[in-house]
Amino acid sequence: MQDNATEVTAAGIARLAGVGRAAVSNWRRRHADFPRPVGGTETSPSFALAEVESWLRKQGKLAEVPLRERVWQQLSGHPGGPVTALTHAGCVLLLIHDRPPVWLEVSAGSDERLAEMLPGALREVFTPRFGPEPAMNTEAVNAGSVNTEAANTEATNAEAVNAEATNAEAVNAAPTVNTSPPAGPHPAVRTPTAPELLPSAPLLRGVAELAAELGARQTFEFLLGRHLDANPRQYTLTPADLAGLMADLAGPARTVLDPACGTGALLRAAATRPDQRLYAQDSAPELATLTTLRLALHTWSSVRGAAGDTLRADAHPGLHADAVLCHPPFNERNWGHDELAYDPRWEYGFPARTESELAWVQHALARLKDGGAGVLLMPPAAASRRSGRRIRADLLRRGALRAVIALPVGAAPPYNIPLHLWVLRRPERAPAQPEVLLVDVGQFAGEGRGGPDWRAVREAVLDAWQAFGRPGRFTERPGLARALPVIELLDDDVDLAPARHLPPATSTDGAEQLTAVRERLGETLRLTADLTPPRADAARPARWPLTTIGELARGGALVLRTGGNGGHARVPVLTDHDVLSGADPSGTLPESEEEAVLTEPGDVVVPVLGGGSVARVIDETTRGAALGRNLVLLRPDPAALDAWFLAGFLRGTANNRQASSYASTATRLDVRRLQLPRLPLDEQRRYGERFRALDEFERALRHAGRLGEQLVRGMYDGLAGGTVAPD
Repeated sequence: MQDNATEVTAAGIARLAGVGRAAVSNWRRRHADFPRPVGGTETSPSFALAEVESWLRKQGKLAEVPLRERVWQQLSGHPGGPVTALTHAGCVLLLIHDRPPVWLEVSAGSDERLAEMLPGALREVFTPRFGPEPAMNTEAVNAGSVNTEAANTEATNAEAVNAEATNAEAVNAAPTVNTSPPAGPHPAVRTPTAPELLPSAPLLRGVAELAAELGARQTFEFLLGRHLDANPRQYTLTPADLAGLMADLAGPARTVLDPACGTGALLRAAATRPDQRLYAQDSAPELATLTTLRLALHTWSSVRGAAGDTLRADAHPGLHADAVLCHPPFNERNWGHDELAYDPRWEYGFPARTESELAWVQHALARLKDGGAGVLLMPPAAASRRSGRRIRADLLRRGALRAVIALPVGAAPPYNIPLHLWVLRRPERAPAQPEVLLVDVGQFAGEGRGGPDWRAVREAVLDAWQAFGRPGRFTERPGLARALPVIELLDDDVDLAPARHLPPATSTDGAEQLTAVRERLGETLRLTADLTPPRADAARPARWPLTTIGELARGGALVLRTGGNGGHARVPVLTDHDVLSGADPSGTLPESEEEAVLTEPGDVVVPVLGGGSVARVIDETTRGAALGRNLVLLRPDPAALDAWFLAGFLRGTANNRQASSYASTATRLDVRRLQLPRLPLDEQRRYGERFRALDEFERALRHAGRLGEQLVRGMYDGLAGGTVAPD
């Protein structure tokens, strides 16, 4: 009965059967016994998973549902929603991880027995891992609420009591229990009740089966990763490489706090030893819950997670941590400016309404012990906005701000901005001659959206930071790193942007780099000379019999697919700009019900907008990318069509002109109307070899153009900056 409550979309059916979504649409039209929709919308209906499985097996289209897909479909179609399902799955996976014999005992028997026995078993695991749970609202429990925030009605700061907090006022400030939801923070994970767990019983059995195959931790990572991919706009992720760098800058720590934990990337990077205590808080209850469970599965450390607005309702007011790591929300106007004017955390000045990031900086310093380290990801504007100059000045004077590191573009969302890292240290005493380390590793940015060269970024940043920490060992690196006396920054602006204070690269380095670029340009130009096609012999215009792409598609000589608006969020997307510029796949698309079209070697991709005659043959370097919007993919049958022959003739100017339609502001290509000559396969390959040579020549020219631009830009910079002599 419970299985019938799980619903699956057309895209999910396609995944189960290993086909495209179009095949599912055909089955619905052609088979009268195909299961009827039980939910969803008219344009995106959903079906009962059990009925779909039965129909697929009866039709011989499915021998057995893959276990991963079955569990995922149960989770995504859970009647309480995917977050509730993922939370219950995480609870059971932690039980399996910590006490597997207990799970075997409680899972024996009916679903009702499982739901009745599971809360007690979970409580035995949660108490040593997360601390004792506060008293719960009986009325809310009996209502079967799955909302974590509504279920925990005692606002007692359990974290401060049970996490060795030293603030006695926070310990004794618990209000009386009432029937309304708590206004303050509350523990992120609570024990679900039997009525809440009963609808999840089939899912939990499937999760346990998958854990036997993958392991408890890997199972939760798989399910959580799928959930994050399905909601890319809902969550801001911290890349693993950046999280690792931030943890290394903070150094070894026994107690670590992340006051805006998100999905837990920073605390996972910092969790390196079993005797640690990890503290997490997030304003989104579902994130706080999932992250707390994720951390408990990732490490044997004690985890204290809380849900609540950190600035307004701090869950750890008595904590003095060894390290604070934080990727705070940027540019928040409603961060509590009006309510928090007299908050004791504003030791360095009351932040302006537009300076929410400086509020997070001071919160981090307030939660550090003397000598503790904090690392925050910051927008570059926070280093120079006039409204924050007084706070920045005081941070510098008192030695609390130790380093500002400018990251390359693409290091973290938003990817088009070069974000900063601020390294903090809670001063034990005022330094006699304070200095601040300024680092700019923007030169290690990668091309497109591939991300920066993290190995080079990591080495440059850590080398500079470690040398800065050893008196007398730091050596200035022009263009990269400099230790600057604080007094030189205390002007009217207190501008901390590293690029404004770093000296340019030395003339030797600049000359060597320009020489290397010039040599590469010379090699590329020689290559273009070798690739230049020989002079074409005069010939009379050929009169071939012609066919169209539409006719070839109908005859099965090729498959025609169009790019969509969605796909798997982790798959790179080939955009129309990439095709036009010859670049690697650089786009992204949100997860959607639409099945993504993935490229294969030998495919021919054609843009349909812009009026240009361009076609690109997919090779090994671009295989597996999702097809972006405004692109058409042609997949020729190698026994009937040569891919390079196809691409070459599609690029003909006259061919494109006759297949294009014109609107008032754009030109659109009707790919089905493009024409090809009917030639034997051997003759196609002769033309294909010539078209391939032209493509190589075109790529070499494009590369030479980029190198030429780099050389010219470097010469301008070198001459203007004095690093290159005019003679």
